Amino acid sequence: MSQPLSMLVPAAREGDQHAWDAIVDRFLPLVDAIVRGHRLSEADGDDVSQTVWLRLVEHLGDLREPDALPGWIRTTARNECLRLLAARGRVRPVDPQDDGGLDAVAEDVAAADLLAAERRQLLREALSELPEARRALLLLLLTDPPLAYDEISRLLGIPIGSIGPTRARALDQLRRTRALRGLGPDLVGGR
Repeated sequence: MSQPLSMLVPAAREGDQHAWDAIVDRFLPLVDAIVRGHRLSEADGDDVSQTVWLRLVEHLGDLREPDALPGWIRTTARNECLRLLAARGRVRPVDPQDDGGLDAVAEDVAAADLLAAERRQLLREALSELPEARRALLLLLLTDPPLAYDEISRLLGIPIGSIGPTRARALDQLRRTRALRGLGPDLVGGR
């Protein structure tokens, strides 16, 4: 029978190698599934997995709620996969004999960087249109590592049970802001 996270996490924090091994054994399939879902190569998947466990070692002491560990691992693995894919997307083979090859790549990279900067600015503008309470909730939900709902509840003074529904309303309102109107659902985690 596996030990509950409420026992494993504190023991791993204290340096218990058996607890650490139990955490890795329990959640390695989750990390592997996320890596497979992003269709990474075996080598890239190994890099992501190693980074996830390194980040956990670095942040295990920050994890206030042991039951939040699966979500933290899921989010960290997904973010690492996306970071690696973004970095790989910036690497493009170029034939140095091809006229304009490097210029075209530089233009593509500059355009992508400009688009990303414009999207970030639009998102900042859209967030500024939200009421303070909803903006604060969305920003707390985006912290890395993620905060536990009980911590968000304490910081904002709202019941834990209202965080999810309030988040849904805030995202819906964010999608309808003047700044994001007409840009499509993909900018704000659309449906």
